[in-house]
Amino acid sequence: MPVYSMTGYASAQHSTTSASPDGDAKNSSSAQLGLEIRAVNSRFLDLSFKLPEDLRQFEPVLRDLLVGRLKRGKVEVRASIDHTQTSAIPDPSPKLLQRLNAVQDSVKAWLSNAANLSVADVIRLSAAEQSDPRDWSEDLPPLAEKAITALLDARRREGDRLGAMLLERIAQLRLLARQATPLVPQLVAQQRQRFLDRWNEALGLTDGSTLPEAAQDRALTEATAFAIRIDVAEEITRVDSHLDEIERLIKKGGEIGKRLDFLIQELHREANTMGSKSAALELTHISVDMKVLIEQMREQVQNIE
Repeated sequence: MPVYSMTGYASAQHSTTSASPDGDAKNSSSAQLGLEIRAVNSRFLDLSFKLPEDLRQFEPVLRDLLVGRLKRGKVEVRASIDHTQTSAIPDPSPKLLQRLNAVQDSVKAWLSNAANLSVADVIRLSAAEQSDPRDWSEDLPPLAEKAITALLDARRREGDRLGAMLLERIAQLRLLARQATPLVPQLVAQQRQRFLDRWNEALGLTDGSTLPEAAQDRALTEATAFAIRIDVAEEITRVDSHLDEIERLIKKGGEIGKRLDFLIQELHREANTMGSKSAALELTHISVDMKVLIEQMREQVQNIE
C-alpha cells in the first residue's frame, strides 16, 4: 500500500444546460457546479463544508463519501454554482410586468417619494424570476467521487516524497550509529590506560607497600565502572531496531502516521540518552547530528496519514 500525506488539494467541475421555464430556447441557461477539497494535517478526521444554499441538503452525502475514503486530516469542502444566461437580456413576461407594476403602486401608496422601478431593475428581477432551481442529486455524488479520487492521488504523490525523504534520513542515521559503535571501546581503553598511568605515578610517590597487581586491579575496576557509565551499545541497538521498524512501515504503507510518530519519539529519547552518556566530543557531535535528523523526520511524519 502507498504512503499517504494528509496534505492535498483537488477540484472538479460539471456543467449543464437547460431551457427557460417558459420554454423559450433563446433564454436557456447553463450552470457550472464546482467542488474544491483542501486537506492539511490533523490528529483526527476533521471535516468542514462551505456550501451554497442550493447544496446544503447534500452535506450528509458528501460527509459519508469523505469518511469512507479518508482517515485523518483537516478537510475543507467548498462548492459553488455559477449560472450563465444564454440570452444577454432576458425577456420579462407580461405576468411579471403586471405584478411588478402592482407592487410598485402599493409601495408608492405608502411611500410617495419612492423612486420608480428602472429598466435595469425590471431586467434583474426578470432574470431572478426565470432562473430555475436545478436538481443536483445525480450530478453531485459522481463529481465528489472524482474530486476525492484526485485528492487521494495528490496525497499519494506527496506521501511518496515524504517516504523517500524518511528513507534517506534513516540511511544517514544508520551511518551515524555505525560511526558511534567503535568509539566506546576506544574510550574505555584510553581511560583504562589513563587510570594505570595515574596509579603508577602514585606508586612512585609511595614506599612501594602497595603491590603493582593491586594497582592494576584497581585500574581495571575503575575502567569497568567507566565503561558501564558511557556504554551506548544498548541505545545504538534500540536505534537500529526503531529504524528497522520505521523502514518496514514505510514500505508497507497504509495508515502508519501515528505509529511513526511514536517511533520518532523513541528515537529522540535514545539520541538524548547517547548525548547524556557522551564522554567524548565525537559522541556528542554524533548525538547532535542524530537529533537534527530525527527532528526533520518528526516534522514530516506529522503530515503522514
